[in-house]
Amino acid sequence: MLINTKQTLMDRFIENENDKNFDIIVIGGGITGAAVAYAASSRGLKVALLEKGDFGGATSAATSKLIHGGLRYLANMEFGLVRESLKERKILGNIAPNFVYPIPFMLPNYRKWQGGMWMIMMGMFLYDLLSFDKKDTWDKSKELSNHQTYRRNKTLRLESNVLKKKLSGSTIFYDYQSIFPERLTLAFIKSAIDYGTQVANYAKATSFVETDNKITGVVVNDLLNNKEIEVNAPLVVNCGGTWADLILNMASKGKTINHKVKRSEGIHIITKKMNNDHIISLIKGNGKHLMVMPWRNHTIIGTTDKEYNGDPDNYKVSRESIMEVIEDYNKLYGSGEMKYEDVIHAYGGLRPLVDDQTEGSYESSRKYEVYDNSADGIDGLITVEGGKYTTSRNLAHQVMEVVQKKLDINLKDSITYNNYLSGCEIRNMEEFMIKLHKQYDAHFQENTVEYLGRNYGRESKTVFGLALNDKSLAEVLTDDGEILAEVHYAIKYEMAKTLNDIFFRRTGLGTLGHPGEKIIDRVINLATSMLNWDKERENKEYDTLSKAFKLPY
Repeated sequence: MLINTKQTLMDRFIENENDKNFDIIVIGGGITGAAVAYAASSRGLKVALLEKGDFGGATSAATSKLIHGGLRYLANMEFGLVRESLKERKILGNIAPNFVYPIPFMLPNYRKWQGGMWMIMMGMFLYDLLSFDKKDTWDKSKELSNHQTYRRNKTLRLESNVLKKKLSGSTIFYDYQSIFPERLTLAFIKSAIDYGTQVANYAKATSFVETDNKITGVVVNDLLNNKEIEVNAPLVVNCGGTWADLILNMASKGKTINHKVKRSEGIHIITKKMNNDHIISLIKGNGKHLMVMPWRNHTIIGTTDKEYNGDPDNYKVSRESIMEVIEDYNKLYGSGEMKYEDVIHAYGGLRPLVDDQTEGSYESSRKYEVYDNSADGIDGLITVEGGKYTTSRNLAHQVMEVVQKKLDINLKDSITYNNYLSGCEIRNMEEFMIKLHKQYDAHFQENTVEYLGRNYGRESKTVFGLALNDKSLAEVLTDDGEILAEVHYAIKYEMAKTLNDIFFRRTGLGTLGHPGEKIIDRVINLATSMLNWDKERENKEYDTLSKAFKLPY
């Protein structure tokens, strides 16, 4: 395995005077685009990564925070997809040890299922069989156990809020939880930067450059500086996710294109803590699942999975969708008395699915496709459709196979399966955290050390250093122990350009809902100073942030 321990500094390349000629341009800074940029640069290509919003700010921020094999895909006989997911689950546990942790799932079993128990047991044995290498981990704390079954009494001792009527017992199996998907996406981007990738957020591709009927570049609108830049490359990879077909339509210039992304809405709500240590997976009457998931001493409940046909730029979480989650929760779990007012925060997004004509989005596969758009008369463009977070690294590997053929070159061997992500170079998480506590517990709260160690990995030492050098940055902002130094770090090292970047994607200050006006004021003051905002920009940032916290009424 390869280890890189230098501090990565992110910089918007479209603002500098450097050469704007590359081997490939990647459009889209979600997990797919981040993984593709990392795969390409680590194999020797000169890469530009463009994101019209912020990195990991759309679908990649709207997940259930899981790295999983996809147990339910077994029902569709998608054994290959499940095996790929289980293999990639292990790899992510290896290369991102501070972000990815084993977590038990509980499937309550009820007598009314009429033989459903046998289906569950068959699925569990298949899941264990397909994950035969799950104990082959670099860090032994990442090993996953085989499934177990418990009787009714033990089930209730473990999770007392499970519905008791006709409960016969439960099945326990294991997957991984991703504690901060937005920062995990950022780790992929930083890894790409370490290998030379040039990146820019708030850089919207507005049109394509063509030479001799072939795409040779992208015209980019720098949304922060209201400038237009041309970035050139013989090949563009469209990793727009939910927006992939819109980017493809922009390139088609009226040509008929057969590829269309099916969009699926998924929302989650966050409440006070409603369960213990297990993710409770519940089956709704329509066969879909509802999960009750522990996270940061709170509970995430979700998700919806229904087709969305509108403009993805206009998507927002609705009261109707929140009520759908609440109603399902009240039917399947707890006291049945949850109200809208109990929701602390809600978030949602649109999943891009391959449009395979399957009825409904829940039944659609989470498979992916890589298209060479020369078949559509658009040479110089590759489009990636579908996929899921867990398999993003391997999807990027598949993209490289197409890139290699298109550019008619031999790339270096892939290393992404055997290379720690940037900032994640930790051989043993337990030992790492013990050493971190010994070094910093005298200066910081214990939960601050715990939070920074896991969410920043080796980079946490830089965050601690900022707070030790400037005591004002050691101010504790949340019950998790988050400190103001994280905001300074986000702006100085991680290209945070807005309050939403800071609160939702670089730190966890806003991901549990409104943190209070005092904390917002402290962050605004620091951001205004570091980013040179005038009063108009400061007020605009505050208004945009405030809207992000408001639940729909």
